[in-house]
Amino acid sequence: MNFIVVLASFPQLLEGLLITLALSAASIVGSTLLGLLAATLRVSRVPIGSQIARIYVEVFRGSPLLITLLFVYFGSAYAGYHMNIFAAAVVGISVYQGAYIAEIIRAGIESVPPGQWEASKILGLSNSQTFVSVVLPQTGKIVLPPLIGQYIALIKDTSIAFVIGLAELVRQGQAIIDRVGQPLAVYVTIAALYFIICYPLSRWVRGLEKRSQPA
Repeated sequence: MNFIVVLASFPQLLEGLLITLALSAASIVGSTLLGLLAATLRVSRVPIGSQIARIYVEVFRGSPLLITLLFVYFGSAYAGYHMNIFAAAVVGISVYQGAYIAEIIRAGIESVPPGQWEASKILGLSNSQTFVSVVLPQTGKIVLPPLIGQYIALIKDTSIAFVIGLAELVRQGQAIIDRVGQPLAVYVTIAALYFIICYPLSRWVRGLEKRSQPA
């Protein structure tokens, strides 16, 4: 492995890394909002909304991310709307990961004791006030460790965006390989960069899980 060649092309890898980080951040925001909306609909007493959310979750949890990205990017072009590659990647990853996040949040909402709702009604709070002020704060504490774990999976999933032409980290690495060779050295470097991103989050998840365990 000739890492000197890789070092000479490192600015190109850093450019791809910045795009990966931007894609990850935008997709985390998008998937969290979608997941929260879908989870809220699933636990709601509105049959149509709950059914739509259930179908959304089942469809995207039962299909590959690759198909979702291809469908969003090429499907939008087929429909006459030429979506920016970065925007298509954000939409595809957000929609896909949102289905998983919805289940995490739904489980957290349902784990809040029913007595919280009853106590809030006694205090004169409406259902929406109870949900926003009482249930969601408790849900956040419950779902934070698995949610961060899902974010780690999302960050790694951004590597699939190279199939639609996004110049993220893997795509830039492939361009370097095509130009100078040394695939093993390039892929080891890419893996190390992903590790640098994900390992601190993994340590944070472990710390949260330890603190949440009963003494």
